[in-house]
Amino acid sequence: MRTVIQRVSRASVTIDEIKVSEINEGLLILLGIEELDTNTDIEWLTKKIANLRIFNDENGVMNKSLLDINGEAIVVSQFTLHASTKKGNRPSYIYAAKPEIAIPLYEQFIAELEILLHKKVGTGQFGADMKVELLNDGPVTIIIDSKNRD
Repeated sequence: MRTVIQRVSRASVTIDEIKVSEINEGLLILLGIEELDTNTDIEWLTKKIANLRIFNDENGVMNKSLLDINGEAIVVSQFTLHASTKKGNRPSYIYAAKPEIAIPLYEQFIAELEILLHKKVGTGQFGADMKVELLNDGPVTIIIDSKNRD
């Protein structure tokens, strides 16, 4: 499971000109799921994200987590995070999980993050053409891959 996490002042997801999710201070989480991902990846990654200290404390030091600031989150599925660009100029997505595997893991990831944050998490729609807007705060952007946790 691979994520691109962006600390945002605000973010939103629009589908067919309808805003389906909107948050203020928090994290926009782009989530890529591969065939080999499991519940263990979800548990590790959601805990890491909820506790990642990338928000400023009273001294302007990145020392607070999403939990500490009671921040919000949006999770957007993005299979292109598993693009392979080794050969040629057209990316290959052979490592991205097929919908029958990815959708349940995506939904479980969201549910687990909601439990950890004690609040609803915004989402996009799996497989939809989405317009994602954000105001990156910092900018702070972090990539985390659950396969690199050891």
